Amino acid sequence: MVLFYILTTLTDLQGQTMTKLNKISFSKIDAPSKGIVVALAGEALATGAATAGLVGDLTGGLANVAEIGGFSGKKKTSLDLVAPGGLSLDRLIVFGTGAMDGLTRDDWRAFGGAVLASLKSAKAEAATIVLEAPEGEELDAELAAEFAMGAKLRAYEFDKYKSKKNDDKAKKTLKLTLQVADPKAARKAWTTAEGIADGVILARDLVNEPANVLGPVEFAAKAAELEALGVEVEVLGEKEMKKLKMYALLCVDKGSVSQKLIAIMRWNGGKKGAAPVALVGKGVVFDTGGISIKPAGGMEDMKGDMGGAAAVTGAMHAIAARKAKANVVGVIGLVENMPDGNAQRPGDIVTAMSGTNIEILNTDAEGRLVLADAMWYTQEKFKPAIMIDLATLTGAVLVALGNLNAGLFSNNDELADKLQDAAKASGEPLWRLPLSKDYDKLIDTPNADVKNTGGRWAGSITAAQFLQRFSNDVPWAHLDIAGTAFGAPKGDTCQSWASGYGVRLLNQLVADHYES
Repeated sequence: MVLFYILTTLTDLQGQTMTKLNKISFSKIDAPSKGIVVALAGEALATGAATAGLVGDLTGGLANVAEIGGFSGKKKTSLDLVAPGGLSLDRLIVFGTGAMDGLTRDDWRAFGGAVLASLKSAKAEAATIVLEAPEGEELDAELAAEFAMGAKLRAYEFDKYKSKKNDDKAKKTLKLTLQVADPKAARKAWTTAEGIADGVILARDLVNEPANVLGPVEFAAKAAELEALGVEVEVLGEKEMKKLKMYALLCVDKGSVSQKLIAIMRWNGGKKGAAPVALVGKGVVFDTGGISIKPAGGMEDMKGDMGGAAAVTGAMHAIAARKAKANVVGVIGLVENMPDGNAQRPGDIVTAMSGTNIEILNTDAEGRLVLADAMWYTQEKFKPAIMIDLATLTGAVLVALGNLNAGLFSNNDELADKLQDAAKASGEPLWRLPLSKDYDKLIDTPNADVKNTGGRWAGSITAAQFLQRFSNDVPWAHLDIAGTAFGAPKGDTCQSWASGYGVRLLNQLVADHYES
């Protein structure tokens, strides 16, 4: 049943502007004669025809000015000319693309982010970008849209709690005009790309919010807002979950005063009755570790322990916004893990929805308990073609892979290959790690069917082995995004603590393999 009352209990999360968004428009290539202009140059200062005409009257010529400035068109370098001599422009920024051979969607997205950073540094309020390939080749609409996406993602700031920010500055938006060969095609491509970018931004917003503002109720309400895009949303409360015997999930939240919820988001864009793609997300809105309490240092980061649920919600936004011709269901388990007189204890044994008895050795291994019931419910209720879960699950995956790759585990090689292809195409990298029956021995226990942790060694693998028991042989993959959802190195398209990792990846997977 849908808990409509959650929509009336929202905090100031709703209606807040948490990002400084750019207004992006497209027009024909026609080098402007005023304002701030960004032009592209490749190796050896190669330029397109419009740019060549634009800089033709530059005092000293582009080559001489570039030599003085130490600019050669090398990838992601720039030459910034204020009131350039011989031109009527306020500012000319020449941005280097390097050699055109081998440039990818990732590169063009990164270019957009890097150019946006330059314009922000210049405190620009409007700029025109002459988006033509330096070697004269026409830049296609999809790459122009990737450039625009990079700019929008780089513009993201989470500053709603900065009380001393300049209100006038906060109201300003940077207006970008992208001059392209085919504006109509670029606008169409941007409609799709912007929906994806908005999904990433939604995921970032959710992860960045503090837990006193974004609890399970507020998170479910944000999911319910997707109804405006045509997503069907249902929310299960504690009463419904008890009827379903979801005691693995319910035990996690026993020490918290917050509500326990499961939000179900359904996009029915494919053939009627076709088995859906199922996305399942861990949504622990704050994780103290429970009775097995975490060290104080860094515990504040555990407001992001719902990064998997955020990625699923953002992906559902992206899929719905571009009206994907696929059936997709997103299921997120929303709880809080707190220590309390009612909290579960190490040594407790709980029964999951599947009937599996789980011995709790460590209450800080709680995300897999949430996913156990959410995954079982998903495969039993929706009979999906595939099922993918995402979770900030283990610190062990950080030890193995750092912040650069998410861990991929799967019981199906074909699905794993599709995910790795989608990872390359979307720019959100994965690295596959092993599963085998030998690792199951590490989570065996004489006291129950399974224990919830295998100890220190192979921690991310034993967590995945635990989850595999609840896939019920559905083609399934587990993505451990503990290293990539937040705290990852900042880059051209993200300066935020929260990255929104997983949204582009999941959208790419659906687009490439599961649309009719």
